[in-house]
Amino acid sequence: MRRRPVQARAPGPLPRARIPGHFPLAHPFRTHASRAGLLGSTALFALILAAGQGARAQGGALSGPLGSAGTESQAVTAPVPGVPAGAAPAPVTTAPGSLGSFGTNPGDRDSPVTFTADTVDYDDNNKVVTATGNVEAYQNERILRADKFTYNRDTGVATAEGHVQLLQPDGQVLFADRAELTGNMRDGVLQGVSALLAQNGKLVANGLRRTDRPGGAITDMTRPVYSACNLCADDPTKPPLWQIQARSATRDEEAQRIRFRDAQVRLDGFPVFYSPYLSMPDPSAPRSSGFLSPSFGQTSYLGGFVELPYYWAIDGSSEATITPTISTKVLPSLAAQYRRRFNFGEIQAEGSVGELDGKRVDSDGVGAHIFSKGTFNIDENWRTGFNFNRATSETYLRAFRFPTQRVLASNVFLEGFWDTQSYVRVDARAYQGLRDTDDVGKIPYVLPNVYADHVFRPDALGGTATIDTSDFAIYRSEGADTRRLATRLRYDLPGRDGIGGLWTFRAQGDAIGYSASDFDQSPFYGSVSSKEQAVGNVRAAVDWRMPFVRQAGAYGNQIIEPHLQVVSGPSTGRQTLIPNEDSLDFEFTDANLFALNRFTGRDRQEGGTRADAALRSAWFFPNGGQLEGLIGQSYRASTEDVFEANSGLRQRVSDLVGRVRLSPTPWLDLTARARVNKTSFDRQMIDSSARLDFNGLVGIPVTTTAGYFYSVPIAALTSDASASSATNDLSTRYRREVYGSVNAKVSEHWSTGAFGRYDIEIKRPVSVGLNLTYEDECLILDGRFYKSYAEQSTNSTLYPSSTTVLLRVGLKTLGDFGFRAL
Repeated sequence: MRRRPVQARAPGPLPRARIPGHFPLAHPFRTHASRAGLLGSTALFALILAAGQGARAQGGALSGPLGSAGTESQAVTAPVPGVPAGAAPAPVTTAPGSLGSFGTNPGDRDSPVTFTADTVDYDDNNKVVTATGNVEAYQNERILRADKFTYNRDTGVATAEGHVQLLQPDGQVLFADRAELTGNMRDGVLQGVSALLAQNGKLVANGLRRTDRPGGAITDMTRPVYSACNLCADDPTKPPLWQIQARSATRDEEAQRIRFRDAQVRLDGFPVFYSPYLSMPDPSAPRSSGFLSPSFGQTSYLGGFVELPYYWAIDGSSEATITPTISTKVLPSLAAQYRRRFNFGEIQAEGSVGELDGKRVDSDGVGAHIFSKGTFNIDENWRTGFNFNRATSETYLRAFRFPTQRVLASNVFLEGFWDTQSYVRVDARAYQGLRDTDDVGKIPYVLPNVYADHVFRPDALGGTATIDTSDFAIYRSEGADTRRLATRLRYDLPGRDGIGGLWTFRAQGDAIGYSASDFDQSPFYGSVSSKEQAVGNVRAAVDWRMPFVRQAGAYGNQIIEPHLQVVSGPSTGRQTLIPNEDSLDFEFTDANLFALNRFTGRDRQEGGTRADAALRSAWFFPNGGQLEGLIGQSYRASTEDVFEANSGLRQRVSDLVGRVRLSPTPWLDLTARARVNKTSFDRQMIDSSARLDFNGLVGIPVTTTAGYFYSVPIAALTSDASASSATNDLSTRYRREVYGSVNAKVSEHWSTGAFGRYDIEIKRPVSVGLNLTYEDECLILDGRFYKSYAEQSTNSTLYPSSTTVLLRVGLKTLGDFGFRAL
């Protein structure tokens, strides 16, 4: 036997560190002084292995193949101790293969393996190579470490002993007391195994056997224990918060799953769940098919129920979740979600089917719903898509706890984009009212709806012109049908005078053609049965602002800015013989005070001459905070009844509008908008909100929000035909609501929150909610309470399933368990 000590090595053993969780992991620190020793030991170890296959001397250098017969070898060059200086460099060949669970990639398996060690012994008689002292083997970014490594060239068996570690490129680490590797080091048996997996997963087993396969290795484990929890720093012998113990387990790299047999789920060491078979995704798998954690609960409509969701990873670009619900009071129901991505777009859809019992709700028979959308790119300028949403009724959605809307909209569209200057959209729309009292015949279909615009480049004077068109055709099976062609040309020319005033000259022209049939029916009830008409409107304005800025030194900047505008154009009258499809929703605020046409659409045109005035003041602080306020009013020259009552613009002199914002620091934000009567200063509309973050104020992690809304009756908010009392008629009653919320982080792992909304006018809550959450590195405990006070349209009683209690226990990397109850 010959012993060849490796030279030029930094003195002392390599340091070994431990990572949290008390799983040993070596992190050797190598200095420049030790690099020569590492290269030397690598070369010597490879040369000794090569000598067993007939190495020969050539001109002072050793060379020879290390791989098996017929395998192409790869060589690295390193200085060899004992070779005279100036001799030719030694080409050193290392064996292609894989290390333990290394080499799941075909390219990795063909990569060379490089070894380092403190000393290497070679037994000529038994063909055994023994490396001791900080043994490391490298293959690409994979590393095998051990205190001792033995390789038998006759049998091809490699044995690693003492602090065995297998480090993967993705950060996963496998530890063992002893490892025996065969099959070109692709198969092996390990004893005293522990592992650090993805997502903080930890695995311990008495033993492990790994079998390599082309699609991915199979790893069998005995007496495994798995957890994603960190061990107690004060007492590592205490059991983790949760863990899975099993008689045996198999990790399938191809299927990316870990399967346990005779498995127990333990919380703080106590068994709480047993299963003869338990399967979970491998922590390294981005997604995997299988049953998700069930949910249990009870509602007044379903009774006791259980949900059993199954997740289906169809392929790399699509997935589905299928959830049957079994309950005690109704037949089983089924819900499903589907998602698919293409190179040119995506589709998302969800739907359900279930039974509605007319004895307990205001609908009967089979209920169902579908919510879906898709977007597809045609080329760099065009895309198309759809939104398809349908449901049996609002009652069905609420009874089975799906997202609820008063009206569902569906459309199919085609859009085009050209830089930032041009845009076009063509779509068709359909709407569905979800209440039994809705008159389906009066709900419109829009086919088609066309909008296009183009912004011209600035001209020689600096002005910008815009042209657009907005066209549609609306059909009703019972009621009026309308068609419209409309185009608008707008021009804006900014300027500045010699004393700092900012001027803007604006001009806008509208040309609109209408055709209406059955105009004397819903929703217009006009004085004629049909109408064809072409109208036009021209508006011109001169806008002036004079910002007076004052430097406040260390306190920031202050500004006072008077703002005036004069707008003129022909009178338009009340326009009662023009169908109004897009200008019903109107609210006069500071946001549209200076708009040329303050209606939201084009079916109503503002005419005549008016003057708008506002005064704005602001204080901008050096820290980015601000105090800003504005008050304004409008003055019309004519008395035309263009606007509805309570709109704020009915009279020649409008109501006063304004806003205030106070945000001096990041932890405080107060915003309010208001409209008040011009003579009595009675409130007509108030919309305010506040946010206060105590963490920034006093270091307490508590955030609060609050708000208040008030509005006089608005005629456009027509009453519901099913309104059982005046309290449900939004066109005649005042609206007053307050809301608030608070969220607090009680400790490192505990947080809580609450919210509520209350209708002061009808003296009834709108909704309330409360939550309490615990979350650490491996566990989520989430408790939630929510109650909605929405009433059914026919009998003014609360909807079924209006109260929800949710208790969710989430074992990270394993699954969630939920509970909902009434």
